[in-house]
Amino acid sequence: MPISKCPPKSEPLWKAWDRKAQKNGLRHQVFAVNGDHYVGKWKDNLKHGKGTQVWRKNGAIYEGDWKFGKRDGYGTLSLSDQETGKYRRVYSGWWKGDKKCGYGIQFFGPKEYYEGDWCGNQRSGWGRMYYSNGDIYEGQWCNDKPEGEGMLRLKNGNRYEGNWQRGMKNGWGRFFHLDHGQLFEGLWVDNIAKCGTMIDCGRDEAPKPTQFPIPEAKILDPDGVLAEALATFKKTQEEGD
Repeated sequence: MPISKCPPKSEPLWKAWDRKAQKNGLRHQVFAVNGDHYVGKWKDNLKHGKGTQVWRKNGAIYEGDWKFGKRDGYGTLSLSDQETGKYRRVYSGWWKGDKKCGYGIQFFGPKEYYEGDWCGNQRSGWGRMYYSNGDIYEGQWCNDKPEGEGMLRLKNGNRYEGNWQRGMKNGWGRFFHLDHGQLFEGLWVDNIAKCGTMIDCGRDEAPKPTQFPIPEAKILDPDGVLAEALATFKKTQEEGD
């Protein structure tokens, strides 16, 4: 009795095409429907490894590390300058889950930038901010604002050292009026000095000293008076809250 053999089944063409379409390893330019394009490494159809992404809508370019389709690792983000037609760097640093996270430098303008720690696209941790008006803040940040211990150095050389909350001077701090040769030390609330002491500090070397020096206090117990005033102020604040 003759034996007939069934011919092996051939793989459907769509499976072969699908396998070829899978993006793994290094690929040249891959365009999206909206015009965005990417050059770099892939893994399981996701950007993974070193690569460069260009967004058509705003002309932004990211060059750096990717992890399963998201910016993760070290990378640089640049934007097109409409005035010059050239690209300007906006951020260079670390990313995690498509957000700035870790140490990085953000450029807000030609003379304004931040260098320090980030978390979830916000300045958080330690950092130094250079403002366009010449002021410099160095210290702790939280939720994109100065928070905790920090120092603000103004363009004219005066500086504040102390506590911050919600981006404002809050708590105990010292303000050095180096232009007048005076030092204020006391309690601040929302950028306003509420209670403290003012003394001469380097008045003879100051560029614009006050007309008269601060007279010596004649109170027998100035520290006690100040402590009592601070306690009264804090009690008033607590009752108001």
